Amino acid sequence: MHSRFRRTGALVGAGAVVFGALAVVAGNQADARQPEPTPIDQILGQELQGKAALGKVQSRLAELAERNGIPAPQLERILATDKTSWLDKDGTLFYREPVAGATSSTSEASPSFATAAVTGATGPAFELHSKKGSNRTIYLDFDGHTITGTGWNTDGKPETVKVPAYDTDGNKSNWSTAEQDVVHDVWARVAEDYAPFDVDVTTQAPPESAITRTDAADQQYGTRVLIDPSSWYQSSCGCGGIAYVGVYDRTSQHSYYQPAMVFTKGVGTGAKNLAEAASHEAGHNVGLSHDGTSSVNYYKGHGAWAPIMGVGYNKAITQWSKGEYADANNKQDDFAVVAENGLALRADDHGDTTATATALTLGSWKKGIYASDADKDVFRFDVSAGKYTMHAMPAPDGANLDIRLQLLNSAGTVIATSNPASGQNDASTPTGVSGRIDKELAKGRYYLRIENVGYGDPLDTGYSTYGSRGAYTVRVKAS
Repeated sequence: MHSRFRRTGALVGAGAVVFGALAVVAGNQADARQPEPTPIDQILGQELQGKAALGKVQSRLAELAERNGIPAPQLERILATDKTSWLDKDGTLFYREPVAGATSSTSEASPSFATAAVTGATGPAFELHSKKGSNRTIYLDFDGHTITGTGWNTDGKPETVKVPAYDTDGNKSNWSTAEQDVVHDVWARVAEDYAPFDVDVTTQAPPESAITRTDAADQQYGTRVLIDPSSWYQSSCGCGGIAYVGVYDRTSQHSYYQPAMVFTKGVGTGAKNLAEAASHEAGHNVGLSHDGTSSVNYYKGHGAWAPIMGVGYNKAITQWSKGEYADANNKQDDFAVVAENGLALRADDHGDTTATATALTLGSWKKGIYASDADKDVFRFDVSAGKYTMHAMPAPDGANLDIRLQLLNSAGTVIATSNPASGQNDASTPTGVSGRIDKELAKGRYYLRIENVGYGDPLDTGYSTYGSRGAYTVRVKAS
C-alpha cells in the first residue's frame, strides 16, 4: 500500500511538471501574442500642441508624467487647458510663450551701469556673476550662439542656426553703453530672482562643461538662456520665448533640450521685459509650469505683485509662488520643485539670534541673502551715545525681498521697527520694501534683526512671506 502511494505521488508530481511545462509554453505563447507598446515618437509623429497631443497619448499619460517628472493629473490639466503647452515627438513637455502685448510690457529705461562702449562681448557687462564658483549655472547669453542637434532643430527647422548677438543700435560689431546697461540690468534682475538658490547667474560665457550634464556623476551643470533677436524660430511660432520643462538636471541628452530662448521680437529689447522672460524660461528648465487661473494661462497679478511663472511685465514685485492668490490653478511649491530639479537653497549666511549675530562695522554696508522663509538674520554693533540711522535695503533692481527691520537693545528687546507698506512707482520700481530707523541711542551694544514680510492679503491685494526672499544690504551710521 505504501509503495502504491509513493508511486501515485510520483505520478502526480510528474503530472504537475507536465502541466507546469504546458502552462509556461502557453504563457510564452500568450506573451508572444502581446505586441510591444507603440513608441511615443510614432504615436505623436511630430511636436503637437497640448490638447492635440493629449488626444493621442491619453492612454499613456502615466508613462509621460513619469518621463516629465510631473504628476499625471497636473500634466493632463496642462495639456488640456494651456494653449502654450506642447509635447515634442518624444513626449517631452515644452512651452511657447505668447508675445508681450501693449498692456503687459514696460518701456522703462534701464539704469546706467556701463562706463564705455566695448568691442565684442567683453568688459564690465560681460563679467557678471551672482555666485561665482557654484556648481550650477544659469548663463544669460547676449552674445549669440550656434544651435545644432537640439530639439529646436526638428520639425522642419534648420539643422544649424547661428543666432546673432543682442543689438539695438544696428552696429553689431560694437557694444554700446546703452546695450551694456540693458545686459547689466537684466542680469541684476534675474540674479535677484535666483538669489535664494545655490547657482551662478552669469553673463560671462562658461565652458560647455558648466552647462551640459554628461551623466549622473556629473555635478557641474546648468542652462543657457539665449536672448535671440532673430526670427528663425519666432516668426513661425509668434511667441515671446520657448523652453523645455524639467530638463535642468537631466543625466542624458542634456544638450538636446538646450537652450531656453527669449525672443526680442516677442518681448521687446528693454531690460524689465527681457529679465521677466529670462527668469520665467529658466524656471521652466528647473521644473516649473505656469501660474494661471481657471480662466487664464498666465496670472497678471494684483497690486504691485505677480508670480514669476505668470506674467510680471507690469508689476514691480515678482516672486516665486505656490498659488496663494484667488482662483490659482497651480499650487506647485516653486522652491520645492526647483530643489527637486537641481537647485538647492543657499546655506544660511548670518546668525539667527543675538548670540550668533554678525558684527557690523559702523558706516559700512554688509551683504546678505535671505534664502529660507524661516530665516532671521541678526547683526550686532556697538555705539557711543548719539543719533544713528539704521538702513536695510533689498536688491536695487527687481527686489523680491520685502524687509522688516527691527532694532533690539542689549537685552534683545525690540525698541524700534520699520515695515512700510509696499507698492510701486512704476512697473520697474517697487516701493516700501526697505527698512529705515533713525534713533537716538545711548552708549552700548545693539542688534538689528532682518526678517522677510508679506503685504496685504495674498488672495487679491498682496503676497505672503513665501516668495519674499532675496539679496539685501544693511548699514548703521551716525546721523
